[in-house]
Amino acid sequence: MYYVYILTNYTNKVLYVGVTNNLIRRIYEHKNKLASGFTSKYNVNKLVYYDGTNEAMSAIEREKQIKGWTRKKKINLINDFNPDWIDLYSEIIK
Repeated sequence: MYYVYILTNYTNKVLYVGVTNNLIRRIYEHKNKLASGFTSKYNVNKLVYYDGTNEAMSAIEREKQIKGWTRKKKINLINDFNPDWIDLYSEIIK
């Protein structure tokens, strides 16, 4: 499976869109600051949205699509999927 995901920080101010073939591992890396760069610098490690597909190119295209959206459109996507903006990491590791 390939996943597009959105992370935020504890104040829900910063949004980060990513793609991975192992969602649990990748979010673990973000949470433990094993992924240096933007997410580590701005403490972006709360999983608020994800979507899976069997096609790598579909996931990459979806990531690019979402990255091109306005902040408002990204927020609406998250609100539809996860209206309370809870950290979904505990759900995916079950």
